[in-house]
Amino acid sequence: MFAARIFLAIVGAAYLFLGIWCAAAPDKTAKSVGFTLQPGSGQSEYFTVYGGLEVAWGLIFLMPLIMTDATRPILIACVLIHGMAVLFRAVSFFLFTGMGTTTYVLAGVEWVIFLGATAILAFVSLSGSRS
Repeated sequence: MFAARIFLAIVGAAYLFLGIWCAAAPDKTAKSVGFTLQPGSGQSEYFTVYGGLEVAWGLIFLMPLIMTDATRPILIACVLIHGMAVLFRAVSFFLFTGMGTTTYVLAGVEWVIFLGATAILAFVSLSGSRS
């Protein structure tokens, strides 16, 4: 289960960094994924979702470092979150055109996290480890 905690810690640190970066530089980060932030509501929404929610995910994925009994449920959450990201991203590639490089990079990262979390969860489940 140590590998699962390390994997989740890497994912958590990445989300923590990304959330803080999105909150600190919303115009720059939004533009990199094709968003134009409207003053007021648009800025608030981006700050909240891309800043706050990603920081929350980061903290959640870091939890197994101090709460080892939470590793398996958080690993399951990681699979679900990234599985849905992969699914919705794949559908978006059929629905929309004009994707930028950053979108493809994010899609690749989502796949890596999804496949990594799924493989670790499968190993943990097959080995019968629960902690």
